[in-house]
Amino acid sequence: MKLLFDENLSHKLVSRLADLYPESIHVRDKGLKTSDDTNVWEYAKTHGYIIVSKDEDFHHLSFVRGAPPKVIGIYLGNCTTKAVEILLRHHQETVTAFTNDSETAFLLLR
Repeated sequence: MKLLFDENLSHKLVSRLADLYPESIHVRDKGLKTSDDTNVWEYAKTHGYIIVSKDEDFHHLSFVRGAPPKVIGIYLGNCTTKAVEILLRHHQETVTAFTNDSETAFLLLR
């Protein structure tokens, strides 16, 4: 499962979650840290990533454009990287089911 963590999430999530999501990357790893949402969207679409973000703009894009790419919205407010890690660990089965669901474009986790 390939997750692309947006700039509003820590790059440390890549290594912290490598046991569950081993092919994941952060936007900064691909020179996309300051890119606009459209560039991140196109990169994820082209390379088969699921975008993980706290940015509601990706939520809106997923409804307007549909998948691919799929989007996981993290709605925890102002929180620690550890809280995001715990959330993604806790919902691993949900994320896997979302990945395999050909009709769903957006997953909200909180």
